[in-house]
Amino acid sequence: MVRSSRSDRVLVIMAKAPRPGAVKTRLASCLSPAAAVALYRCLLDDTLALARSLKLGDVEVAIMCPDSDVNELARLASSEAPGSEVSVVAQKGEGLAAGLTSVFAHFAEGHPRRTIAFNSDSPHLPRSVLEDAFETLAAHDVVVGPTHDGGYYLVGAKASHPTLFAGDGMGTSSALERLLSRARALELSVGFADRFYDIDIADDLHRLAGELRLAPARAPRTAAWLKEWDSSAH
Repeated sequence: MVRSSRSDRVLVIMAKAPRPGAVKTRLASCLSPAAAVALYRCLLDDTLALARSLKLGDVEVAIMCPDSDVNELARLASSEAPGSEVSVVAQKGEGLAAGLTSVFAHFAEGHPRRTIAFNSDSPHLPRSVLEDAFETLAAHDVVVGPTHDGGYYLVGAKASHPTLFAGDGMGTSSALERLLSRARALELSVGFADRFYDIDIADDLHRLAGELRLAPARAPRTAAWLKEWDSSAH
């Protein structure tokens, strides 16, 4: 768990260890548990590659995960890019809200800097979206990347705000609305990243497969897996 004192920008991937029944469970209608794990591995690998590709100078890349997943994710991260430093940090508490609270408590508490957390299934994000989010955060207290279903795939802040993710509503269609309401209550200025989509349901998976057929280099491992899945499904 190395923290770079030189970096004033941190990009944190919210991840879980790829285990059956723990990841991509909303895709159960079209993927077996084993297939969901294989897909998630590809998504995570490509998301890590995306994070490492940022051309913003010194950007620290980290993973925040449940305590039980630290060792497995540390092995995965180091095997994908040996020698490329990625800190893997255990969140305090359970659930996504606790994970996000842990991100800013760990990376921004007492050391204000631009810290952005985003989903581990986001290799389809253009790199410019992440770069622009850091720029937006320079002028605002918080940056948010909305999804089309009322949630958000990215959130960033320059300091720790423990109550920002308090309460329920994570993973629901009101998640973004609740976050913005809490930001207003804390009198935080909010800037926005481009609206994007998560990989949650079968329609999302088909959309991603179509996009990556046209541009597989954006997420090569995921593109190869989806090509095989798409061909076997038809």
